[in-house]
Amino acid sequence: MNLLKNQSDRIAFEHARCLTAHFSKSFYVSARLLPKDRRWATYALYGFCRYADNLVDNPRNRSKEELLAEIKHISEEIRIAYRTGESEHPVIHPFILVAKKYDIPMEYPLDLLKGVEMDLTLKRYETFEDLYVFCYRVAGVVGLMMTHLLGFKSDLAFQHAEELGIAMQMTNILRDVQEDKEMGRIYLPLEDLREYGLTEADIIHEKMSPQMRKMMKFQVQRAHKYYDLANFGIPMLERKSQFAIYAASKIYRGILMKIEARNYNPFMGRVFVTQKKKLSILLQEIFRTRIFPMPERNFFNSYEIVND
Repeated sequence: MNLLKNQSDRIAFEHARCLTAHFSKSFYVSARLLPKDRRWATYALYGFCRYADNLVDNPRNRSKEELLAEIKHISEEIRIAYRTGESEHPVIHPFILVAKKYDIPMEYPLDLLKGVEMDLTLKRYETFEDLYVFCYRVAGVVGLMMTHLLGFKSDLAFQHAEELGIAMQMTNILRDVQEDKEMGRIYLPLEDLREYGLTEADIIHEKMSPQMRKMMKFQVQRAHKYYDLANFGIPMLERKSQFAIYAASKIYRGILMKIEARNYNPFMGRVFVTQKKKLSILLQEIFRTRIFPMPERNFFNSYEIVND
């Protein structure tokens, strides 16, 4: 199936490409190095995910009720698009062509929209299990959809793709503690705060203490564990696609390391990985996995050892 078979499709995919280039320069560079069909498919997937995220990140002048109605409308359009194979919605148009070509289950985009809805209606999470549901919906399912696009050698790759999504969303949460509390949101599980003798007020009033440092260290270590698990899945992807996920994992893990370098203080402003460093990591992974690749190890054996 040729994704760019007619002028209407080409316009829709070009719009998705522009969205990707505008909102994520490093992701755009990674996508440009993928084989042609997967490159355009990645733009379409990113365009849909960005559009969904922006419903919360850029609510315009709409009320919560109006935004929830918009999410409901988009969810219904997704269902119709899966049934008919087409849509005139500017971001669903290319996405549904990609979803049909790469067999992306309808539950994944619908789960993403449920995650967006959670972000509009929930400001606190009692347990990590509760937070995991949110992380799965807004990030885990993105990893699952990307696995369909990038190609995989084992179904085990999907479990690890979900784990990478959890790790990356946890990284976002730990990076944005200060920004999120300014918007009335505390994603850190309340159960974990109490475990370390903390309250919501400690976050709201930016009270840095030994207990806060210990709690943050625990959360960072939790995220590292998910990265460790996720890394077993990257060799399960097709060789030509591995560089993009290795790079994404290393870039996001670099944010955790910067939080560690600040002695786990979440109230010193947002940490970030520079564009120069991102490009350096990306080039390293291209050379390592595509230009001078090492023989692939038996990842099935590795998986069994870790899970014994």
